Formats: sequence, C-alpha cells, structure tokens
Amino acid sequence: MKVKHIRENTDEEIRQRIEATEKEILTCKMKKATADGSIQPLKIRMLRRDLARMHTVLRERENNNNDRN
Repeated sequence: MKVKHIRENTDEEIRQRIEATEKEILTCKMKKATADGSIQPLKIRMLRRDLARMHTVLRERENNNNDRN
C-alpha cells in the first residue's frame, strides 16, 4: 500500500487497517510456524512495511496537530 493511499484515509480508518494488518501478520506467522506451505515468504515483510507506513502517517498527523496548538 502506498503512502498516498494511506494519507487519503481518516485516522480512524487507518487505526482499523492497523488492527486488521496486525491480525493478518499474526495469522501468517502461525501458518509459517506450523510449516503450512501456503504462506508466501515475502507477504509478512510486505505487511510489516505497510504497518510501519500506517504508523508513520498517524505519527506525522499527531505531530502536526501538536505543532499547531
């Protein structure tokens, strides 16, 4: 997911996506641990990076709001 698309969402939508992504990462890790061959190795990396992007956008918004006050 690109940062441009993340920034188009509201804070609440981003938080919901963060929660969903964290659950998906957990599911992927459990599949990997149980030696289920259906998990793609790069999927976990992609999800973690998307999660970091979402957290970054939220943090930027928090910093911008604090600077204005």
